[in-house]
Amino acid sequence: MSLSKLSSSIRHISTHVLAIVLGVVLTVTTLGVSPSQADPAPIRSSIPPSSVALKVPDASIGSKSFVTAAVNRVGTAVVRIDTERTLSRRLPDPSMFEDPFFRHFFGDNFSQQMPSERLRGLGSGVIIDASGEILTNAHVVNQADKVTVTLKDGRTFEGKVQGADEVTDLAVVKINASGNSLPVAPLGDSSAVQVGDWAIAVGNPLGLDNTVTLGIVSTLKRTSADIGIPNKRVDFIQTDAAINPGNSGGPLLNDRGEVIGINTAIRADAMGIGFAIPIDKAKAIKDQLMRGEKVSHPYIGVQTATLTPELAKQNNTDPNSPLQIPEINGVLVVRVLPNTPAAAAGLRRGDVLVQIDEQPITTAQQLQSLVDGSPLGQVLQVKVQRGNQTQQLAVRTAELENAS
Repeated sequence: MSLSKLSSSIRHISTHVLAIVLGVVLTVTTLGVSPSQADPAPIRSSIPPSSVALKVPDASIGSKSFVTAAVNRVGTAVVRIDTERTLSRRLPDPSMFEDPFFRHFFGDNFSQQMPSERLRGLGSGVIIDASGEILTNAHVVNQADKVTVTLKDGRTFEGKVQGADEVTDLAVVKINASGNSLPVAPLGDSSAVQVGDWAIAVGNPLGLDNTVTLGIVSTLKRTSADIGIPNKRVDFIQTDAAINPGNSGGPLLNDRGEVIGINTAIRADAMGIGFAIPIDKAKAIKDQLMRGEKVSHPYIGVQTATLTPELAKQNNTDPNSPLQIPEINGVLVVRVLPNTPAAAAGLRRGDVLVQIDEQPITTAQQLQSLVDGSPLGQVLQVKVQRGNQTQQLAVRTAELENAS
C-alpha cells in the first residue's frame, strides 16, 4: 500500500473514533444533569419567577379519608340523650284497702308501698344552634320526665323538650349553654341528595358512644307506609349505613360533613337498611317546635295505592277479585277510614282519584303531597272515576289527630 493511501486510511479511522468519543461524552453529560420524574423541573434564571407554577404534593392524601374529614366537622356536635320517666303501677280497686281481711294480711299502709318504675331510654341528637338547640326524634324523648344531654367532650347538661311532633317523629331539646361554647353541625340540603351518594351515620348505637358507620343512599322518598309505619308523614331517605337502637335522633351526613337527615328507624325484618328523616323536613318545622307550637298535618282519611292500567287489568281478570277497577292511571282508594273527611264526602273503596283541583294525579305520593300542602279546612275538588262514571266530590281537609 502506498504511503498516501495509508495516510488517508488513518485520517478516515481517526474521524470515526473522534465522532464516537464525542457521542459518548455528550451522552454521559446529559445523563448526569437530566432530572428524574420525581424531581421538580429546574428553574432557569431567564424565566420570570412569577410565571413558574410548582405543584406541591398534598400531604393529607393517604392520611385522611373524606369520612374522617366529615366526622371531624360534625362529630363534636353529636350528643347522647339519656331519658328517664316514671311509670306508675296501676293500683287495685281502692275499696280493697278498706277490707279488714285485706288489711289484716297486708297492713294499713300497703297502698302507699306500691313502688313506681323508672324507665330509662337512650338516643342521639345533633346541636343545630349555638344557643343550645338540639334536633332529635320525638320517640327518643317521648313522655320523658328527665332528659340528660352528654357532649362528646364529656360535658353534661339538663335538657328541656321544647316541642315534639309524633307525625314526623321530630323533636327539639334545649340546653342552657350560657357561658359555654357549643359546637354546631352544618345543615345540608336534602333535596340535592341522589341515590348512590355517600351516607355517614353518627350516633350512640346500643350505648356505644361516638360510633360512625358508612354506606350509601340506597333510595329516596321511601314512604312511611312502605316501611310499615303508616301513622307517620315522612318520605324517608333510605340508606345501608348501619343503624341500630340508640342511633335514633343522630345525624346522617353527606361526604362534606353536612347533615342531610335525622336517623329514625330500621326494619326489623331486614338487615342493613335504615331510614332517615330528610333535613329539609326538619328545617321546615324546627322553629315551630322550638317555640312549643303544634305542627298541623292536614288529612282526608283514605288509604291509597298507585294504580296503572296493567295493575287494574290483573285485578279485573282475577275471578276472586272483590271488585272491578277502572283500567286507568290514578290513585286507587283501598280503604276509607270512618268519621273522616273522605267518608263525609262520599269516597268509597275502589274509587280512582284522577284530579285534585284540576291538577292530574297519578301516584299515591303525589296525592299525599297535595294534601300535606293544603291549609287546614281547605275544600279540595276531587275528580273520581267510579266504575264507568266520573264524579266530582268536595273533600274538606282536617287535622290528622282527629282520625279515629
